[in-house]
Amino acid sequence: MTDREMDIDRETARETDKETAGKTDNATEKAPETHLDARYSDESATAIPWADAEALLAAAELFWISTVRPDGRPHVTPLPAVWAHGALHFCTGPEERKAKNLAHNPHVVLTTGTNIWDKGYDLVVEGEAVRVSDDARLRELAAAWERKYGDFWHFSVQDGYFVHGPGHAAVFAVAPGTVFGFGKGEPFSQTRWRF
Repeated sequence: MTDREMDIDRETARETDKETAGKTDNATEKAPETHLDARYSDESATAIPWADAEALLAAAELFWISTVRPDGRPHVTPLPAVWAHGALHFCTGPEERKAKNLAHNPHVVLTTGTNIWDKGYDLVVEGEAVRVSDDARLRELAAAWERKYGDFWHFSVQDGYFVHGPGHAAVFAVAPGTVFGFGKGEPFSQTRWRF
């Protein structure tokens, strides 16, 4: 990723997350342990700062979430997510496969990046999905969703859920336990941030 692309992504992240900036309430308040894995990185590669990785997470529009079915089989699906309070947030209807999976196993992986092998930066976030049910926090998150994705993603909040048309959705927060970053192109790199 070029310096210009990183600057654009940082600016987008500031605009996307400006109302929730500084309100972190979980493990990402502390600086993570950063490690560049030389086995998978070019000699000239350096680890990007965690702040840059956060900016990329905040700016990303599409994520792929991996959950595990009760019988142990994996499930992967795309979804939008919002970075706020030092965590990725996503929503799901209570009858959707991912919600049923989370009821049995809250461990998830969220990935984002590009589908180009030699350009861009991919991120893999490992963590535990924790339900957000506080209406005040949900209203804050609903506003962040609409700022980021437009009025198609307008939610009202009622009884601990996002409400959209006739349906409702549970909201989950995933504070990173470990994040992997993959720089693609010269120089290739693999960075790990552990919280």
